[in-house]
Amino acid sequence: MIGLIGAMAVEVENLAAHMTNRRETVVGMDTFISGELFGQEAVLAVCGPGKVNAALCAQSMIQRFHPRWVLNLGVAGAGAEGVAIGDLVVAECAVQHDCDTSPLGDPVGMVSKLNLVRLPCDAALQEALVKAADAVEDVRVHVGVIATGDQFIHSGERRRAIHALFGSLAVEMEGGAVAHACCMHGVPCGILRSISDQADGRSDMDYPAFTKLAARHSEQVVERLLTAMGAGA
Repeated sequence: MIGLIGAMAVEVENLAAHMTNRRETVVGMDTFISGELFGQEAVLAVCGPGKVNAALCAQSMIQRFHPRWVLNLGVAGAGAEGVAIGDLVVAECAVQHDCDTSPLGDPVGMVSKLNLVRLPCDAALQEALVKAADAVEDVRVHVGVIATGDQFIHSGERRRAIHALFGSLAVEMEGGAVAHACCMHGVPCGILRSISDQADGRSDMDYPAFTKLAARHSEQVVERLLTAMGAGA
């Protein structure tokens, strides 16, 4: 079984509509939909925005369903110049840009207990995601760092500061938390983001205008990924 987590219904609703032999399991405030998706046994959940919501959902998914890997998918703001609305970003790793114990001598972004700044994504899953993303027509694909924090980035200055620290290509609110939970449980993870806004002074206008388009791009990648898995690619 594989696990899929989105922050909002719009990010996974088309995938959920394709799920067959559906079963619903409620854990706390999270509803997990399990069944068959494009030939693969899968479990899907909407975690809600933010790091704590994402980590709790991932934890419950791992403990209840034991997925062999977990993919966090959805939309994000652009993290760098040259990353545009509609582009796809596949994570090499995630960082939590709002973790900061640097007054104690730690590097900015270090996640205590794990003692890591860069939270790893699975290399094989990353490669498969890039291959699936490359098959989506008229979409550019980037591979690099995705930065997570409990902030909707609405300032070009803040976006540039995050990029300067971490080299991030996308900014969002869940991926680093899913990677955190997966790392603690030894479960491979991946993060896929489709850019919905430029994370600047126009982000509040771009985000509602382009969210559905961005979500559709990431859903197309998942469809291609799972279909290829069934074909043995």
